[in-house]
Amino acid sequence: MKDVLIIVLKRLGLGLITLFVISILIFGAVELLPGDIAEAVLGQGATEENVAAMRKQLGLDRPAPVRYLDWLSGAVVGDFGNSLVSGSNVSEVIAPRFANTLFLAAYAAVIAVPLAIILGVIVALLRNSVFDRVANVLTLTSISSPEFFLGYILILYLSVKTGYFPAIAKLSSDMSLLEVLHRTFLPALTMVLVVMAHMMRMTRAAIINLLASPYIEMARLKGTPAWKVIVKHALPNAWAPIINVVALNLAYLITGVVLVEVVFVYPGIGQLLVDAVTKRDFPVVQACCLVFAATFILLNLAADVGSILTNPRLRHPK
Repeated sequence: MKDVLIIVLKRLGLGLITLFVISILIFGAVELLPGDIAEAVLGQGATEENVAAMRKQLGLDRPAPVRYLDWLSGAVVGDFGNSLVSGSNVSEVIAPRFANTLFLAAYAAVIAVPLAIILGVIVALLRNSVFDRVANVLTLTSISSPEFFLGYILILYLSVKTGYFPAIAKLSSDMSLLEVLHRTFLPALTMVLVVMAHMMRMTRAAIINLLASPYIEMARLKGTPAWKVIVKHALPNAWAPIINVVALNLAYLITGVVLVEVVFVYPGIGQLLVDAVTKRDFPVVQACCLVFAATFILLNLAADVGSILTNPRLRHPK
């Protein structure tokens, strides 16, 4: 257990270092944008006095390293400053949008994860059959198709032509859970089609790799049924790579949701990021990017820890 704790602490330390480097890149990228931020906020008709006052208000009259340290110290405690457009606290703006994104990601994960594992096991058992070949073609097609393309296809056939689901995922506080699930089904299905295909292929590969192991052959020679060989012998040893790919795809569900939210006008953090970029609301842009980075690093850490806990060889590297 001590070895596992040491490994987890090392991974956490590397994650914090990575997040620190990413924060420098985010701040530096905004600094390198062409033009003056104060002029961009005020518009071309602003006077020099107004621009100077805005630069002082935004702290642009101070050196960049000082402004970065102020921004980072505030971000550590959840204070990302105020929006340049609305004047609202950025954390208060992001919080409900991030909750919506987490809900959409959880909705897609609840559908995608069990389906991907079950179908991955089935296609592994039916390797080289017609079902396996058809599944491979469909999964490759799904993986190769951009999210916005899948989203528009789903809108065309499930919204425009049939009217089963709304094309715009507009939410309100007075909706019941069933109404929310109905309105967000199309964006969730779009994400399911992408991540489920990847998880299913990785599950299939992990199971097929283990089916060639000597202990699996011994179990077959003893007359163990095929389903029991998979469930009791192959699947427990395949959990490490499966958990790893599931965690990485969950990270994608949260951080790669920007295009899906834009297509369906879903009020999540991805849509907020696009709106902030359009309006040049840089505090919101920086905060959204940092939240995405922290979420991705945290879920990667969860994938590493899950792989370690489910694999004795990683738990006891000696």
